[in-house]
Amino acid sequence: MYDVTAIGELLIDFAALSTDGAGYPTMKANPGGAPGNFLAALSAYGAKTAFLGKVGDDAFGTLLRKTMADAGIETRGIVTDGTVFTTLAFVTFSPDGDRSFSFARKPGADTRLLFEELNLALIDEAKVFHFGTLSLTDEPVRTTTQKAVAYAKEKGKLITFDPNLRPPLWSSMEEAREQILWGLSNADVVKISDEEVEFLWGITDEKEAAAKLLDEYGVKLAMITLGPKGAYLANKNGGASAVCPAVKPIDTTGAGDIFGGSAVSRLLKMGKEPDCLEVEELAAIAGFASAAASLSTQKTGGIPSIPAEAEVLAVL
Repeated sequence: MYDVTAIGELLIDFAALSTDGAGYPTMKANPGGAPGNFLAALSAYGAKTAFLGKVGDDAFGTLLRKTMADAGIETRGIVTDGTVFTTLAFVTFSPDGDRSFSFARKPGADTRLLFEELNLALIDEAKVFHFGTLSLTDEPVRTTTQKAVAYAKEKGKLITFDPNLRPPLWSSMEEAREQILWGLSNADVVKISDEEVEFLWGITDEKEAAAKLLDEYGVKLAMITLGPKGAYLANKNGGASAVCPAVKPIDTTGAGDIFGGSAVSRLLKMGKEPDCLEVEELAAIAGFASAAASLSTQKTGGIPSIPAEAEVLAVL
């Protein structure tokens, strides 16, 4: 049995380390992809996880499969396709660590995943099924993801969702909004950033956003991340906030994914339905996840930056 199975993208993040006089960056390759980062955090904190996705038959695809296996993630659901390249993302940073993205994904291997290629046993054997919107940007992976979500819901799995908005990957922002709203309407647990909330509804208050998710979309647990300010978690029993420990960030890549994986790891450890958590338990989840995400920003990359559980607990 698995605690969480996720579907989505595996890719290489090329992170800028420095720039020359003409502005060209020297870059470091890191394993990436939001669902991969999410599962790696879960695995680091004791969960058993599995991945459904596609990589190219190339050096980066081979590296990503090995990285996932080394992180303790089941890789039987990773398909290799020799007709397309593994997706690449190029990340550059502002002086305060904020990111800008460029993608080599026209198409990337992750977008070519077919429903018939899915190892459905990995969904059958999981408690939780997770997805994000990068697997809703293009066909055929959009239809594959929609069918997989429907399959998981039919099997009674808890559904978790991360909008993970990346504007360069959408043909229009209206299409992005439509697909994110579809994801929200099909999820039990949602991790969403303050920026994504503002994009969708023009809302800047996290409590108002959480109430909208709970009341209008039927979400059982809403997790609103607030960047360096922390997070706000809410369910039908109330809400709780957490602040981030003070850190000096050098790379925020994957921090939101690590927050999500960390939060779901605590939810699993508590062994309760997300809408049954008490306010004190919401606060404990928010605190642990905020600390893990903050500590991760002190290193480059997503998966390589996940802090050890003991390190997170020490900060708390």
